[in-house]
Amino acid sequence: MKKIVITGVTRGLGRALAEEFIRLGHTVVGCGRGAEGIMDLRLAHGPPHSFEAADVANPVKVGIWAAKVLGFGEAPDLLINNAALMNHPAPLWLVPAAEFARLMDVNVTGVVNVIREFVPAMVAAKHGVIVNLSSGWGRSVSPEVAPYCASKWAIEGLTKALAEELPVGMAAVPLNPGTIDTEMLRLCWADGAEGHPKPAAWAKIAAPFILALGPKDNGRSLSIGSADA
Repeated sequence: MKKIVITGVTRGLGRALAEEFIRLGHTVVGCGRGAEGIMDLRLAHGPPHSFEAADVANPVKVGIWAAKVLGFGEAPDLLINNAALMNHPAPLWLVPAAEFARLMDVNVTGVVNVIREFVPAMVAAKHGVIVNLSSGWGRSVSPEVAPYCASKWAIEGLTKALAEELPVGMAAVPLNPGTIDTEMLRLCWADGAEGHPKPAAWAKIAAPFILALGPKDNGRSLSIGSADA
């Protein structure tokens, strides 16, 4: 069974993945900003699972969390950078500077903060898969979501570069989760979200897909449901 680290674990895709991985018998370690959601997870899933409140955009808090996780034993087999924000739909020139900065802090800098703390232990073990959640909007664009597109295009490039830096036996994968009915999707596409799968149903397909990823997938842009993995 695998030790899996997931960010943004208190809701949406992160929560659904955590629940499904646990159901499949894996150990899940997660962080999220919502203290209530973290408490819910702790009450539902005791040790060896572990959940902490941490904002991935804060490098100090990520470092404290990672030190605690790594202090428990081996490096993770699977690191999933899921935490992300969506901007309120608007033309780029109308997006407030603070909103743009916060989105980039979480969606890009937050991923790097987590990689910085966990990947050295994985590299030392020469084992493990890093999955950075991308998007269809990391490979295409739409109006009024330019900040989100920019962040996910950054994740694609960042992950592919990271893949070239890893030792043989590891993998870094930019992964498009597909279109799921989440709070994030409803923010930017309220009228169309309802027709798509709920996170729990999506996780039944996504979890086995992610668990099957390995060195053969290093640097490949993949999508949930693709037959390529």
